Amino acid sequence: MSKTFFILFLSSLSLLSALAQREEFEFSGFNSGNSNGNIALSGIAEVDNDGILRLTNDTRRLIGHAFYRVPIRFKNSTDGYLFSFSTTFAFAIVPEYPKLGGHGLAFTIANSSSLPDALPSQYLGLLNAKNIGNASNHLFAVEFDTVQDFEFGDINDNHVGIDLNNLASNKSVPASVNLKSGDTTQVWVDYDSARKVLDVWLANTSTKPANPIISYAVDLSPIFLNEMYVGFSASTGLLASSHYLFGWNFKMNGVAKSLDLSSLPSLPKPKKKNYALLIAAPVSALLFLIAALATAGYLIYKIKTADVIEDWELVTGPHRFSYKELKYATKRFREKELLGQGGFGKVYRGVLPGTKEEVAVKRVSHESKQGLREFVAEIASIGRLRHRNLVRMQGWCRRRADLLLVYDYMPNGSLDKYLFSGDATTPLLPWSIRFRVIRSVAAALLYLHEEWESVVLHRDVKASNVLLDGELNGRLGDFGLAKLYERGANPSTTRVVGTLGYLAPELTRTGKATTATDVFAFGALVLEVVCGRRPIEPKALQDELVLVDLVWEKWTAGKWREAVDSRLAGEFDDAEVEVSFRVGMMCSHPLPAARPAMRDVVRFFEDGDPSGVPELPSSPPAGGHFYEVGFEDFVHSYPSSSFEKVSWPLSFSPNGGTTGGMTATDEAATPFVFSTVV
Repeated sequence: MSKTFFILFLSSLSLLSALAQREEFEFSGFNSGNSNGNIALSGIAEVDNDGILRLTNDTRRLIGHAFYRVPIRFKNSTDGYLFSFSTTFAFAIVPEYPKLGGHGLAFTIANSSSLPDALPSQYLGLLNAKNIGNASNHLFAVEFDTVQDFEFGDINDNHVGIDLNNLASNKSVPASVNLKSGDTTQVWVDYDSARKVLDVWLANTSTKPANPIISYAVDLSPIFLNEMYVGFSASTGLLASSHYLFGWNFKMNGVAKSLDLSSLPSLPKPKKKNYALLIAAPVSALLFLIAALATAGYLIYKIKTADVIEDWELVTGPHRFSYKELKYATKRFREKELLGQGGFGKVYRGVLPGTKEEVAVKRVSHESKQGLREFVAEIASIGRLRHRNLVRMQGWCRRRADLLLVYDYMPNGSLDKYLFSGDATTPLLPWSIRFRVIRSVAAALLYLHEEWESVVLHRDVKASNVLLDGELNGRLGDFGLAKLYERGANPSTTRVVGTLGYLAPELTRTGKATTATDVFAFGALVLEVVCGRRPIEPKALQDELVLVDLVWEKWTAGKWREAVDSRLAGEFDDAEVEVSFRVGMMCSHPLPAARPAMRDVVRFFEDGDPSGVPELPSSPPAGGHFYEVGFEDFVHSYPSSSFEKVSWPLSFSPNGGTTGGMTATDEAATPFVFSTVV
């Protein structure tokens, strides 16, 4: 009898404790005195005058936190029984660039409101590379992720996930709404401790849907401590989004009240243009306009097809072609003459009238922030470069905002085609030619960096920009991204340009290109040529994603021959391959000061003696990998398939270009251009 009474007594205590633990709060906007006192903000989080809580803005690689200031008791202090809880909140995500998120937000229950040492980007301001997956984290999160991250096995770039002490979600599903649309979205999260089931609903309305998008059976007791902090975390990466909160309700041992979205503060909508006035013009004026256009039609046509030459263009070298001449050479820019296409224009094969010389004509749409005159002057300066291992620029032509650049024609196309085309008709490049090509590119970069009258930064060294002439000699081409500056001066450019896999780690942070960033890209090219695979291979295993890490692993294990392109079937010179591996890894060092100058690189290749190349470090310089966390973020933040085209050229594809002219640019070779770094 006494035992039964004792059990009933304990049960009563548990019930009374659960009934007492009914802490709840409601925020319809965050500008009231109550919310200001109870919400703790950190990072770049702030509340505007309209009561909208902005966790992040369009600043890159930063964190925003907003937590209920007081910890909430989630467990019965007597028996450790976990209580049920419910929350609903309204948020919106507005990306800096349409359809490209960066990175997402998460509803979070954690053992700390400060989340010390948390990182931005794919870590969402919750964890870091060292504590991922640790049971001591005591972290629960429902993430709303807008970037597909391969490191954590994300299913896409628009999903909802349940995270327990980790950012590799225990369960994730595609979001039922477009998280990056900028629309207000309401979320309901309910945990039933009796059934041990977590449910998540998602909608762009004030009404809770009938069915959850996630229903996950999980015991959260091991994750939760007696007292925990509830709130939100968001972060940005190399791309940014503004993450907003408009309202938030929370309740223990009950169901949180849904938010009325119409009563919450909201983001201003773009104003719609009123076209009524345009169609209400008098009939007489419309007829006059039609007559005027008809009269001027012929004159406009003549102006459009004529070359406009200003005085300053007559003194700008090299040779200036007429538009009529190049139009005839390319057979009116006929598609059959198209050699390649990239983010900055199309390349056509042409035959010059008179000389009958084959040329490659690149048609570039000028979108530079410089004036046209300064841009042409810079192109003209680069046009004076002369070296046996550079694709020579013969001349140019300006027609309104278009620039037509004329180069030597390279009949064998790009190195990229021979390494990655997969075409059975494309011959395999033997090792002797591969070694000759990388030596040629090294000599070309030495000329650009040290031997010409000014320092020239190529800024886009890669296999698709190495062209092969009729004798399969390598020539570095495509100077569309090149910059030059006087010797002794510092490069002033802060616009990150280049191609994924060839970008030096420091370039993604500072935006400042130097000769050392060209050397880094050359190192990626060397390893690419030796191994017959791309610097970043998204379809590879995780440990083999980054080529330089794979080569380093094979090198330290004394198995570097296994990293050589298997298609060579062992037919290569051991000393030359060893020199190439050493040089490639030295040039790929994450610290710019540790990379060799191109003069030393040329000397290493000329000597051909592995012992003449300085010893590599005994272990990778950055915690087991050549790349720092910043660059890993850059690698993992983009999917393996091509992005949809946006207003600035951005693409990344595992498939290479196979054109045969002056340049070979396709989706994989399209330059990757960030916004300006200030």
